[in-house]
Amino acid sequence: MASPRSAAVSVSVAAAGADADQARLHQLGYKQELKRGLSVVSNFAFSFSIISVLTGVTSTYNTGLRYGGPASMTLGWLVVASFNACVALSMAEICSAYPTSGGLYYWSAKLAGKRWAPLASWITGWFNIVGQWATSTSVDFSLAQLIQVMVLLGTGGANGGGYLASKYVVLAIYAAILVLHGLINSLPIHWLSWFGQLGAFWNAAGVFVLVILIPSVAKERASSEFIFTNFNKDNGTGIHGNAYILAVGLLMSQYSMIGYDTSAHMTEETKNADKNGPIGIITSVVLSNIFGWVYLVALTSIVTDIPYLLSTENDAGGYAIAQALYSAFQRRYGSGAGGIACLGVVAVAMFLCGVACITSNSRMGYAFSRDGAMPYSRFWHQVTKHEVPLNVVWLSVVVAFIMALTSLGSQVAFTAMVSIATLGLYISYALPIFFRVTTARTSFVPGPFHLGRFGVLVGWAAVLWVAFVTVLFSLPVAYPVAKDTFNYTPVAVGGVLLLSVAAWVFHARFWFKGPIVNTETY
Repeated sequence: MASPRSAAVSVSVAAAGADADQARLHQLGYKQELKRGLSVVSNFAFSFSIISVLTGVTSTYNTGLRYGGPASMTLGWLVVASFNACVALSMAEICSAYPTSGGLYYWSAKLAGKRWAPLASWITGWFNIVGQWATSTSVDFSLAQLIQVMVLLGTGGANGGGYLASKYVVLAIYAAILVLHGLINSLPIHWLSWFGQLGAFWNAAGVFVLVILIPSVAKERASSEFIFTNFNKDNGTGIHGNAYILAVGLLMSQYSMIGYDTSAHMTEETKNADKNGPIGIITSVVLSNIFGWVYLVALTSIVTDIPYLLSTENDAGGYAIAQALYSAFQRRYGSGAGGIACLGVVAVAMFLCGVACITSNSRMGYAFSRDGAMPYSRFWHQVTKHEVPLNVVWLSVVVAFIMALTSLGSQVAFTAMVSIATLGLYISYALPIFFRVTTARTSFVPGPFHLGRFGVLVGWAAVLWVAFVTVLFSLPVAYPVAKDTFNYTPVAVGGVLLLSVAAWVFHARFWFKGPIVNTETY
């Protein structure tokens, strides 16, 4: 049993840490308004939950299989993992220097130089928050679609008279999920922290179980040659070059590795933020890269008939992974119930990922409105007696619902809108890194975590990678280009850029000066 003296020492050390965090935040221009209740584990858990390889890989597997093929996904994952590591390391270095909830837009303001700081902060912030809203939309809508597929298979499948929900029912399921996520994010931070840790545990345990279970159940398994060398050239897209197919297939891997800026947005609620924030970013990315690749290989091992899995005539209505799991259990046990149970594991991971998405949205919105960058900022910046930014939590829910309404019109439009989740976020990641290696190359003052003399080299690798994928994801995925195959990604991303620049030119430049000081005498 601890002595009274040792207990007193522990309390004083904790208090000193809290004072140091508060003092550092004060130096950066802000007073402490959110409760600092997160440990390094909790900070990591939020990013790991929002990356959620079970969510990213499963929800985009159809796209990767159709336009890339097995090799494009399994080899492409390793390519993406390597360059994402550069992005994560650079972000961690900057996070250590500036541990605030604003994260990326604050970093851009401090690194772009006095003349360009307001514009750099404005553009970075809007790309980041729109990208985050789109991420919440894509994750929760993917969960609604997965639930619909599980119901379809559980009631007999598309070929057995199973229940196929209409797009309006799917939208209603999606709305219910969003409301639940809003309610959970209305809880005090110590409860919300529990959901973050549960999400991290569930993703790790889920991958572990599925990676062992899936290959052991399957009677028919793909060869190693198929998994690592096969490109899907017979997809009817008119693209036959291995290099192009490999490049297009990177989309799945890139989408699966977004959201680790959450650790930065949670730093004002994290103890020892200048150390634990960077740790959260790096560990979440490293572990997600490892877990994701293993899970991806396990899934691909039961892909033996690509045309059938992608066909809308199968029992899962064209949802490749659902059909593959359902068929594997059906062949082994005469029932696909085990496959549906596996999808249930993924569905829970998606739900917990969605919780973390709204958390990250709300902290970014809280910080952005604190600096007056959002319409009605004073209202969104308010916090409750439990130190929760409640108003902006529900703003995130409402905006995500509005974004999903595009699904009622055109699936192409919805897909293009969701692409902002990937490119919007990565552009916001790259901008402060770009300023770090250019305008602030000699003036940057690192925090406790830094890359030393490799900081500039790693930063340039990160910037060039984001520039590459931005161009790559704007290219056509099928030839000849038609209305149904046109890639609207540059339209969607360009729209965000155009609107944010127009708002700056005609309005914001007259009053937005970047992050503002809101400290009180202390």
